[in-house]
Amino acid sequence: MNFSKISEQSLPGHVAVIMDGNGRWAKQRRLPRVEGHRRGVRAVNACTEAARRAGIRSLTLFAFSSENWKRPADEVSALMSLFVQVLRVQQPRLLKYDIRLRVAGDTSVFNPELRDLIAETEQATSGCRGMTLTICANYGGRWDIAQAVRRLLWEEPLAASHPEMIDEESIGRHLALDWAGDVDLLIRTGGESRLSNFLLWQSAYAELYFTPELWPDFTEKSFLAALRWYAGRERRFGLTSEQVASGALPSGRGF
Repeated sequence: MNFSKISEQSLPGHVAVIMDGNGRWAKQRRLPRVEGHRRGVRAVNACTEAARRAGIRSLTLFAFSSENWKRPADEVSALMSLFVQVLRVQQPRLLKYDIRLRVAGDTSVFNPELRDLIAETEQATSGCRGMTLTICANYGGRWDIAQAVRRLLWEEPLAASHPEMIDEESIGRHLALDWAGDVDLLIRTGGESRLSNFLLWQSAYAELYFTPELWPDFTEKSFLAALRWYAGRERRFGLTSEQVASGALPSGRGF
């Protein structure tokens, strides 16, 4: 797949993906829902490798939300088992492509085996610099903001009596994905058009790309289509087109 036709200046720095449609993909084929999740792992590999080749600095995937615990117990159990399997298999692939893995979310509720594998894979890939792949697991955007405020007050107790110390920058430093920065492009597969409590703070100025493709059908070609769509967007951040053309974008903003 040819990414060279998209200039480096037109690439998003941080791409986030809501991987939706595994269950419906399986249902259409009269297969158990877990088969859709297994097939979705292939799409994860394709998307990750495509992002790496394109030169994306940070890719974040929504694997398991804090609301997903409400799903049938057998599906949740299968998802946890699949997570373990993926971590065991993917470490060599991550090292091959120079990809650092990070996991964001409340992982304290996971079983010890899964927590150990997460820590092991994060440590093994900590020296990789090509791209950061963040998996959001037991994550919710509202949870993220609430825990950021709690951490801020814990580390800076004076803020409780001096509210002027609490601002966007101080909250941002304590978010679960403090290493990834703001989202430039958010992709959602499966035909739905909502954020589903994903990276609410970080997506304040994200370009939102919705596609009817179910996640297991999402390919490198699909990812390239999203990048091309993004390259055609004008990133204004509240400014006018004329201000953007004159180079007046705030420091640190996207393209």
